[in-house]
Amino acid sequence: MKKVKIGGVPEHFNLAWYLTLKDGEYKDEGINLRWKDYFGGTGAMNKALREGEIDMAVILTEGIIKDIIEGNPSKIVQTFVQSPLIWGIHVANDSKFKTVEDLKGTKAAISRFGSGSHLMAYINAENNNWDLEKDLDFEVIKNLDGAVDGLTKGDADYFMWEKFTTKPIVDEGVFRRISNCLTPWPCFVIAVREDFLKTNYHDVKKILQIINNSTEDFKEIPSIDKTISNRYDQKLEDVQEWLSLTEWSQDVMDEKTVNTVQDKLFKLEIIDKKVSYDQLVMKIE
Repeated sequence: MKKVKIGGVPEHFNLAWYLTLKDGEYKDEGINLRWKDYFGGTGAMNKALREGEIDMAVILTEGIIKDIIEGNPSKIVQTFVQSPLIWGIHVANDSKFKTVEDLKGTKAAISRFGSGSHLMAYINAENNNWDLEKDLDFEVIKNLDGAVDGLTKGDADYFMWEKFTTKPIVDEGVFRRISNCLTPWPCFVIAVREDFLKTNYHDVKKILQIINNSTEDFKEIPSIDKTISNRYDQKLEDVQEWLSLTEWSQDVMDEKTVNTVQDKLFKLEIIDKKVSYDQLVMKIE
């Protein structure tokens, strides 16, 4: 049986992977798919791909594109979630900051440099016409627990993370969400290490077929809202709102979208060059 290691964030977006693993669908095809949660998000997964710790990742679009350009030997093989990610902009509940404009020039908590929370701080800054040199400062906090600690202690002033994942922390009165910021592109893609893809092409193809069959009808699964609510400790109404806003994909990301991401990252000086579509994406046929 072929062993395949895949990583992703332990969030509701990835429940389809858990369900297909639980049902033994990969083992039925001779594939021993091993899932690993990455609480540190995109930056941690990029590192794991580079070091061969995992073979595949369900990862933020902007984060993997940046890292491939910087030498990560991986390829995007598919869009996983077509809808944009809704990043909540959070402060400590007792913070003096009330609006996004109040955060200009303050310190953002980020999981690590090159992570989604880092890159989206630039997107948010540009959306609000801030000076990217003077008005951004960062404190590395590793993960969501680190953000809770960092904002509570005052080591950082605000933190951007997926709105629904942080909602329970807002409901508890630890964080206060002052605004939202959407990614201007589909939020999650599936990436595979190039050397693994060359030698295990058909296994990757089969894995994609299985997960796509699941996501295609994901919203039709009986009581899926209750399952998500219980598993991820979220209010049922929040889950229902999230489901109404989220669309999965079973297709490869098109060249126009990839170029839109590159154009934005280049404009923000997050990447220092743009590369061809084929250097970033491989279509599995």
